[in-house]
Amino acid sequence: MRVLIVGLGSIARRHIAALRRIDPVVDITALRSSAGGASVPGVRDIRSLDQAGGPFDFAIVSNPTACHADAISQLLPLGIPLFIEKPLFAELGHGELLEEIRRRGTLTYVACNLRFTDTLRYLHGFVQGLRINEINVYCGSYLPEWRPGTDWRRCYSARPELGGGVHIDLIHELDYVHWIFGDPQCSRKTLRHSSSLGIEAVDYANYCLEYEDFCVSVILDYYRRNYKRTVEIVADEGTFVADLGAGRVTDADGRVLFESRQADGDDYWEQMKYFLSLLGKEAPAPFNDVFEAYEVLKLCLE
Repeated sequence: MRVLIVGLGSIARRHIAALRRIDPVVDITALRSSAGGASVPGVRDIRSLDQAGGPFDFAIVSNPTACHADAISQLLPLGIPLFIEKPLFAELGHGELLEEIRRRGTLTYVACNLRFTDTLRYLHGFVQGLRINEINVYCGSYLPEWRPGTDWRRCYSARPELGGGVHIDLIHELDYVHWIFGDPQCSRKTLRHSSSLGIEAVDYANYCLEYEDFCVSVILDYYRRNYKRTVEIVADEGTFVADLGAGRVTDADGRVLFESRQADGDDYWEQMKYFLSLLGKEAPAPFNDVFEAYEVLKLCLE
């Protein structure tokens, strides 16, 4: 298997680890934007597609979000499937690019690894039988601790010109709400960057998504010191909380209804296996191509 990867940051390295877990001898070429970045052992670095050789079985787009559209445009003529790290783009638009993908019939998948956690998969099935009145989604963490040993103020997450901001960086939450419940009837949002972090990128986001019988509140922030990632379901049948950090679903009395046995990295591995099943036309129900991901991006940015 030969794979081209655009960008070689921390998430790209997780995709590489997942690939090597599936195929220890996978041949990986990385298209790098600069010569200064650290290399990955066994990965060939190139500076332009002219040096790529080929053919490749597929490409992974994992450079900064603001560069996704340019990377996709360069890759489309290769005629290979595209595995695109979330979010799809840093801004709305790119209609001509999406139409070109449709015209070519390019197989695409936008990577949202949380869909492959056991906890969210359990929740996806669990809520189907409930009469829901309210859902509260929260994800808070401390951006300065995300990438130890680096200047966090210079990373793309803190820089809006690179596509950073908690609203788009943590689009996972909007993605899985959309995955489980579909399109809301309407939505409202508040985006701010007034916390003590002192960054220009959005560091607080608050969404209210209205469905026919209930509303979903989604709150995201970059400044919470103690990491918390939860989904609270308030239903006629009771209140239930999915703690995505702990991998556990409990009821209002604290009884454990589900506990994940996944190890760190298993979700990336499961996700890559799913994508490879798409290539082999074995996946029973393809999901989250660029067109679905664009609908989530509209929820995030409109």
